[in-house]
Amino acid sequence: MTSVRSRGRALAGALAYPLMIAGTIGIFLLVRSTGSTLVAPAPAVVAAAGAPSANADVLLHVLLALAVVIVAARACGALCKRIHQPPVIGEVIAGILLGPSLLGHISPQAFAYLLPATVAPFLSVIAQIGVILFMFLVGLELDTAQLKHRTHATVAISHASIVAPFVLGTLLALWLYPKLSTRDVPFTVFALFLGVSLSVTAFPVLARILTDRGIQKTRMGTVSLTCAAVDDVTAWCLLAFLIAVAKANVSAAAVTVALTGVYVAFMILVARPLIIRAVRAQELRESVSQSAIAVVVVGLLLSTLATEAAGIHAIFGAFLLGAIIPHDSALARDLTRKIEDLVVVLFLPAFFAFTGMRTQIGLVHGASQWLLCGVIIAAASVGKFGGTFVAARITGFGSRDAAALGVLMNTRGLMELIVLNIGLDLHILSPTLFAMLVLMAIITTFATTPILQLLTRNATEPNAEPAMI
Repeated sequence: MTSVRSRGRALAGALAYPLMIAGTIGIFLLVRSTGSTLVAPAPAVVAAAGAPSANADVLLHVLLALAVVIVAARACGALCKRIHQPPVIGEVIAGILLGPSLLGHISPQAFAYLLPATVAPFLSVIAQIGVILFMFLVGLELDTAQLKHRTHATVAISHASIVAPFVLGTLLALWLYPKLSTRDVPFTVFALFLGVSLSVTAFPVLARILTDRGIQKTRMGTVSLTCAAVDDVTAWCLLAFLIAVAKANVSAAAVTVALTGVYVAFMILVARPLIIRAVRAQELRESVSQSAIAVVVVGLLLSTLATEAAGIHAIFGAFLLGAIIPHDSALARDLTRKIEDLVVVLFLPAFFAFTGMRTQIGLVHGASQWLLCGVIIAAASVGKFGGTFVAARITGFGSRDAAALGVLMNTRGLMELIVLNIGLDLHILSPTLFAMLVLMAIITTFATTPILQLLTRNATEPNAEPAMI
């Protein structure tokens, strides 16, 4: 009987997967056809920002800003940790509090002195370097063996958790495009980006939540981490394609996609075997030399330059290089140990502060815009949770475990902010929509731990259905 049920589930999964992909493509083409008739408002005329004044003591303000940002990020992160939330949430909130949303509103003079306009370009460079190093670390920590030996259930769950919010995001674009975009942004690019924005899962934040709860090695923890890893890789591939389309016309985008394919093939087929051979040779030595670290850093710079030159963002080159270095090697461990603290303490708070400077919560005003914000949060949550829950149930998970997995996959955090900043840099997102999506990232991530605790507590009550958590 069990064998018959297993075969039935396998058959259902085999049929559901192609139907899910075909349905997603069909829905998007229908949305694209409908959205092409929509007209968005003309872009606002913005005065060109002048170059930083030669007389301004920019270095003084940059150093002061970094010092204040680090103190605020550590304080808010510690506060969030005390209430059993990932510290990254507090660091994000600290960046927003130091921006125009709070400090600029309460004391414009203090905000203008602490984070003047002349600081923004320099803070932007520091933030981008931080994101590149962070994505390199994410790649280093990615266990590609889990992706290689993943089950069909994990693939189905991870892709369903992308497809459902992606479809909802593209449908939502029909409503948001005339209200929150401009006519110089093609509807196709807007719809694709909104779909990708709602589809992201923050693999590092999810790993931190699982570790804090001590369930990272349980079946649920392993499945959720593997799903999040597959999720991230798929989402980054979609984003790379989207950036190629957004930054060029159709023919140039095709060239960009082709160059990216060549680069990825080179990294996997040529660079990866050479790196593995060098890493294994390095294992024979007592410690990792500075020369080896220098070679990796140069490789990181070249990899990011290659993806930037190909027409996609530099972070993809950083992530890919990190992913092809064996995560269990002495080199990976040494790199992580030497880079991680500097990235977490200095560079990421700078990124959060830069994001905070660009996030203007005050732009979301009036009942209608807060309603739009609420709908975005609901669509992101329902899409992630619903897609994960349905796929998990189809592949044999109990209802409580499927619900817990859906809650975990709804974690967004830092990865979402990286995606949103790219969208703002490419002028795909308006400042108002950017603020709404930042709020969505914070709220969905903040909700993960308490809802997971509720599911765990209920699982321990008498007569409750047993759960894997």
